[in-house]
This record gives sequence, C-alpha cells and structure tokens, in this order.
Amino acid sequence: MTALWLFTVFVVQTSLSVASGPGSGPGSGPGSGPGSGPGPVFTNHWAVRIAGGQKQADRIAAKYGYINFGQIGSLEGHYHFHHSRVVRRAPYSLKGPHSFIHMDPQVDWAEQQVVKHRVKRDAQRDPSFIHFNDPKWSNMWYIHCNDKNSRCHSEMNILAAWQRGYTGKRVVVTILDDGIERNHPDLAQNYDHLASYDINGNDHDPTPRYDSRNENMHGTRCAGEVAAVANNSHCTVGVAYNAHIGGIRMLDGDVTDLVEAKSLGIRPDYIDIYSASWGPKDDGKTVDGPGLLTKQAFEQGIKKGRKGLGSIFVWASGNGGRQGDHCSCDGYTSSIYTISISSTTENGNKPWYLEVCSSIIATTYSSGEFNERNIITTDLRQLCTDGHTGTSVSAPIVAGIVALALEANLLLTWRDVQHLLVKTSRPVHLKADDWKTNAAGLRVSHLYGFGLVDAEAMVLEATKWRTVPPQHTCSQMPVRRNRYIHAGRSLNSSLTTSGCSEEPEQHVDYLEHVVVKVLIAHPRRGDMEINLISPSGTTSQLLAKRLFDSSNEGFRNWEFMTVHFWGERSQGLWTLEIVDTPSKQRNPELLGNLKEWTLILYGTSQNPYQPLSAQQSRSSMLEVTVPGETPELKEEDEYNGPCHSECGDHGCDGPDIEHCLNCVHFSLGSLKSGRTCVSHCPLGHYGDIASRRCRRCYKGCEGCVGLSASNCLSCRKGLYLNALNSSCIHTCPQGYFADENQRQCLKCHDTCMRCLRYADRCTACSQGYRLAGMTCVPECTNGTFFHVEEMTCSPCHSSCRTCTGPDKEQCIQCAEGFLQQEWRCVQICTPGFYAAEAAGVPHKMCHRCEESCLGCSGPGKTCTKCKEGYNLVGRTCIIKASCNNADEAFCEMVKSNRLCEKRLYRQFCCRTCPMNG
Repeated sequence: MTALWLFTVFVVQTSLSVASGPGSGPGSGPGSGPGSGPGPVFTNHWAVRIAGGQKQADRIAAKYGYINFGQIGSLEGHYHFHHSRVVRRAPYSLKGPHSFIHMDPQVDWAEQQVVKHRVKRDAQRDPSFIHFNDPKWSNMWYIHCNDKNSRCHSEMNILAAWQRGYTGKRVVVTILDDGIERNHPDLAQNYDHLASYDINGNDHDPTPRYDSRNENMHGTRCAGEVAAVANNSHCTVGVAYNAHIGGIRMLDGDVTDLVEAKSLGIRPDYIDIYSASWGPKDDGKTVDGPGLLTKQAFEQGIKKGRKGLGSIFVWASGNGGRQGDHCSCDGYTSSIYTISISSTTENGNKPWYLEVCSSIIATTYSSGEFNERNIITTDLRQLCTDGHTGTSVSAPIVAGIVALALEANLLLTWRDVQHLLVKTSRPVHLKADDWKTNAAGLRVSHLYGFGLVDAEAMVLEATKWRTVPPQHTCSQMPVRRNRYIHAGRSLNSSLTTSGCSEEPEQHVDYLEHVVVKVLIAHPRRGDMEINLISPSGTTSQLLAKRLFDSSNEGFRNWEFMTVHFWGERSQGLWTLEIVDTPSKQRNPELLGNLKEWTLILYGTSQNPYQPLSAQQSRSSMLEVTVPGETPELKEEDEYNGPCHSECGDHGCDGPDIEHCLNCVHFSLGSLKSGRTCVSHCPLGHYGDIASRRCRRCYKGCEGCVGLSASNCLSCRKGLYLNALNSSCIHTCPQGYFADENQRQCLKCHDTCMRCLRYADRCTACSQGYRLAGMTCVPECTNGTFFHVEEMTCSPCHSSCRTCTGPDKEQCIQCAEGFLQQEWRCVQICTPGFYAAEAAGVPHKMCHRCEESCLGCSGPGKTCTKCKEGYNLVGRTCIIKASCNNADEAFCEMVKSNRLCEKRLYRQFCCRTCPMNG
C-alpha cells in the first residue's frame, strides 16, 4: 500500500472501519496500541473517511478549521486532515471545536493520528565499514570479503589498517620499471613528478612508450596496486591509496649498471620506497646480480636515503619456477638491502611460477591456477585489468603496506621495516612442506619467508616501535684449503665463531641476515645443492639443484643470503654442506672444488626487542655523596698538618677536603649533610661567586647560571633546552625539533611548521608550502608546476590547468576549452578520436575510435569514416577483402532504387552501397 504523503513524526493508519465508536477504528485490536514504555503522542493530523468526493471533504474540513491535504494514497474516500491550531505533539488528545468533526453525520469515521515507534530492520552497519564506488572494488577479494558462499582470504588485513586511519598519507613510493601512465584517472591525483624520472629518455616524464602490443604496461600495473585513487568511480583501489606515486622509466631501453644505479639514486631524500618487479633472466641457468655501481647505489641508499633512515627497496623474488630457477642466483633479491617478496595463490598454494630461496622475507596473494582469482590493477590506455600476474604483483602490494607503516611511524629505519615484516608476517593457510621453527621461535619457509604480510599488525607495531640497535657485521673464514666435491657425495666444512665478541664494534650476538660468500669450481653448476646449518641446528637451503644450469663456471665470490636464522644467537659451530648429485652423465675425473668460503653475520650485539635497562643517567650519578663523619677531635689534639689544596685561608681541621674550614673556589653541600670544597660545581648546580657556594639549579636543569627556570644552559635527560627562554621543557614548541645529542630545541627549516629529528625533515609546512614526502615545497597554484632544479613554481603550457613541466605534453589536467588527448591538451580531437566524459577526470577527453575508424561519433560501432582498406557498412568499417559484392547489375539496381538504406541490401552490395550510395 503506497502513501501519498510522508511525515517524520507519525504514520497514517490505513486499516479503516465504517463504525465511528470507540474500539471500532483502525487502532483497535490486540497489539495495535503504541506498545509498552512511554505513553502515546497525539499529533495534529487526522485520518477521515467521507463519502461524496474531494469537494465534500474540503467543505467539511473548512467547517471545523482543518486543511484537507488530499486523499490518503490510493484509498478512495479517505482524506488527510491537518489542524494548525492543535499542538503538533501532545501526551493526550486535546478537545475543542475541531472535535465536533467526530459527530458530523457526513463523516463516516475520523481518527487523530498517534506516533508509532518503528525501527528499521536492517543489520546495524559497522561504524568503521568501508565501501568504495570504484567498479572493481567488489572483486578485490584480497582486501575485503563479500563472497558469503566461499571461504574469504583477506588475512593481509589491509582493510583493517585503513579502518585504523592509515592510507599512506605523506609517504612517497616510486616504481622502477618501464614507466607509468601518469595521466591515468586512477593515478593522476596521487602522481608525484618529484618522485619520477625517465632514465631512458633523460627527462622528467616517465610516460611509457606506446605500441600495438602494449609491451610497456608493467610499471603502470604495479603503480595502480600501490596508489590507485579510491572512491573516484574508476577501476580499482590501491593498497596505500593516499600515498604519492612516481615512476622511474628505466627498463624500456638498454639496461646497464649505470642505468640501474642512476634509477636507485633518484632523490633518495625525497622518495621513501622503491619498488622493483624485475631482475635477471628467470631461465634456471643464469647467475647474475647488481654491478659495482648498483651495489654502491644500494649502500648509499640505506646509509643516506630518507635523511639517514635508509631507503626501502622492495623486490619481487622471481618467476622462474617452471624452469626450476632458484632466487638465490639473483643478486638483487638476495641482497641484505632489499626486501624479497614471494607470492601465493588465493587458496594458499604454491604458484607454478614461484621460485624458492632463503632470502624471501614475506609473501602476498597473487595469481594462481585458472580457477583461482587474480589481482585487479590499472592498465595502459586508462583501463584496468586482472591480467597482472606473478611475483610482479607481490612487490608493489608490500610497497603499499610499508607505506601504511611509514605513515604510522615516519622514523622507521630500513632495518626496522625488515624487523616489522619478520615479526608480523604469519604462515596462516600457506601450504609448504618445509615450514620450520628456528631457535628464536620464528616460523619460516623457503617458499614464503615468514609468511603472509599483515598490514594491520604492521601499523600497530610501527606506532610503538623502538628503533633496533645499530647493525654490526662479523666476517670469519675457515682455514683456507682446497676441498674437493665428489659426485654423488656431500662435503661439509665447518667453522666456530664467537660472533666477534672480542671486537665491540663488530660483535654480533643476535642475528639478522647471514651471508655465505663462496668461491667454487665445478664442471656442472646446476648439480650442486648448498645448505648452511647454524649452531642452534637450524638448516637453511642456500641453493637447490637447477636442471637447466649446465655451466662449468661454478661460483666466483658469489654471495648467498638467508634470513632463516633471524633472531638466533651467533656463537658456536656453523657448517656449510655441499651436495653434488649429477643430473646426467659426467666425467668422473672432473671434480668440484670448494676453494674458499666466508661466513658474514649481520645483526646486533644486544637483543633488538628487549627494552633498555632503567639505568640512571650519568648526570644523576654526579650528585655529591654525603661525606662520612670524621672522628671528633679534642681541643688539645689541634691539627697542625698540611691542608687540602682546595681549603681557603681559614685553614682546616684535617688533611682531607672535607676538613676545610673555608674554600678557595666553592663549597658544596650543607651543614646537615656535610660540606666539601670543589674547584667546579657539579652538574645540576651553579657557582655563586659572591658566597663561594654551589647552589642547585632549577628542577630539570643540568647546567645553569642562576636559580630561576629561565637560567638553564643545559637539561637533564628527557628534557630539551628551549632557546627562546632558556628553560628546560618536555616538548619543543612549534617550529622547533628535539635534538637528542645536544638536548636542545633547534629551529626547523623556514619552510617547515613542524619537523622531526632534523631541521629539514618536515611533518607540516609553513603557509605557501605543501608537504612532499618529508620536504616542504612551494604550493604552486593552477597553471604552474614545481620546478625541481630551480625550486620555484614555473608556468605550465597555456593548454594546461595543472602540469608536471612546461611542455604541452606534460599536462595533468587541461585548461578551460581544451580536451585531453593522449598526453596533450587540444581544442579539437584529431581524426580517429571522439570527445566524451571520462571517470575521474574533471574535463572531457578525446577517446580513441575503433581500430578501423578514421572518424567516429562515440564508442563502439559509430564510425563515420574508415581507414584505407576498409569500407563503411552502416556505422562499421569492414575490410574490403571481406566484402563480397553481389551481381553488379543487381547492386546498381539497388543503388538506383535507393535501397542502400536497407541493411539487408547493404550486406549484399557492401561495396556499391558505401561507395556510391
């Protein structure tokens, strides 16, 4: 039953009876009253039944002072009356002249309306519920669950991290790849030109090179996983959908050591995270890694990147599983400076492409078998796709999750991030035969590292994280001698280490990464398996057999890295085991030879997770102790010996400093506790020249020049000297940061409103500047862009509303009156394009017509002109060769009788009609 009028304070009753007496109205009967609780609330609205139509109802309404609001929905003869002079809500029915309506003989029935309490019967929505309007949101099974018919796998807990407020704000991620489509509607809002560069083209525009096969789509797909904009009605949502995203175009050309090193060193103080989903060939026979320059770039990045906190490098572990490849032969994923990421399928199975190795730290979901779902992301030409596969998917997901953790704690170091991943990743339902628990209690696998990443656990740990102790390195080598490796047998070589406990700066007690550097000659490299056994008995496979690796080059100072001993103690016997199992017939006289190996331990000298002991600071230990009581001297035993050098001209009662009767410099202490003479007043005191006394500084001051709070020169631990008023405070004022070394509040850079640890590590900017990573850059208005080299706002091309550079190809959004076509803004679309709206873009764009059209009026089959070699049939361009014209005389007759307009005749005369009709 449909009501014509809706009210917020009452519900019109619709089950009406003819009788007008008490109990005969629609409110009668069991359960029809307002129910238990507060009494009824009477309104100034009536439901009335009157025969005779609308005019009769109007007349009766006017007679008693009502207004007739008309028929009640579709109920004939039932009208809605309102009386403006009756209280709108009352606890009882008020009587008056209006009440006589109930006695009017022409009124069949009338009832004053009572408020009915109603509740909506929908489930109460979780207040932290998140839903986006992006079309592919419902397909993003790896982030949230909406499929009630099957088990949901969202243990990466990305949604839970978002619900805690972490979305990647102020964090800068860049994709090292073949470029990114910076004008993609899902990337444009988060695109950061300061985090971008084109190494291949030597300019600042990382736009990929387009071709018919879309070969350069990889970087754009990775970028969308990290930072696709949320809730813009286009495609998908990135893991860190509020992060800055940039791209380094470096794979679309000759990749050299120089190219790689240059890519890893683009603005390391600005970019927080570098994500790479590439490496040497995954063919099962290559052993390759970073060159000299690239190794230096990695080291520079972790030492100086992010203003000393260290750049974070996330790397895909490799897709050579089908070729029997092993990612320990990839020097990028087996570097201690990279976070090596593996993949699993929706159901926790090992994907067919997966490489295994001991350097993998953690895992994310990715593509699997044909019946398992894939990951959604952005694609070239402003599209989206679920065709992004392999471990290339996993590295950007972790880059996004690390961005969430950095938002929670901007001061995480590169090693803190690795510790967080180790500590929070979980095996959950991941299937592997080699899960083991190491001596530190950590579950680890060669397929999945420490397990599936957990974004919520990462951000929660990050908020309370204490920076791990400094990294130490301890290298040891057994006695150098050749050891032959016999086919079908294994060779063990052991060494005992103390973890360099005799060298404090090298001492490693608690392990992080362990590296084995080997020099091995061998007739067939792929026949070797190499294992390392720790003093605690944990075994890690450094190398598995590789069927396709028939090289006789062996390993020349190659470094194998494992994280499987993370948290274990270093001291004791380490054993390197090499197993030689021939996969095909070999010359038995050609033996392998272990010429030398070096064990390199990385870690800390103290437990990284144990709080510092609550020792008193040195300053608190400098308080003067109360001197012991001296024996009372009798008057006749007057002391006549020499006094201490600090005693003054009044002499002394004994040889020690506490026997002085006055002091040369300053007296310290009181009559009650005992006094002593000192040449300088200790910390927490100052020298009063007039009285030659050491007086206490104001509470919190370690050094001072007077008694008051504003006389401080330095502060006790936990407090910082405020240079504005020379006081000691717990928190520095706005525009200043706490310097832990000097224990002072030092001024932030002029562009920073707030900063952390360093003057230019900004967390908020002064007026006229915006935060870009942890740097404040000028806030450029529309029509200008931030010029990196000049550090100023420079004008865009006249066709651009916003841009990344001065050229017309560098527009992000177009100026009024312009349309966006490819990467330029034009006034009219060129042939082969049509103008139309685009999701996520504030202006119209030129969209490409169908491949065979030279002109069209919209999407699909709307061609108006065809390319050479095609005929226009209706509004479709078809290849001339595929058009078989009917008899020429017949078609001429069709043309002359103007029958070409009919679709049937156009099909028979497809050449004659388009050409002549």
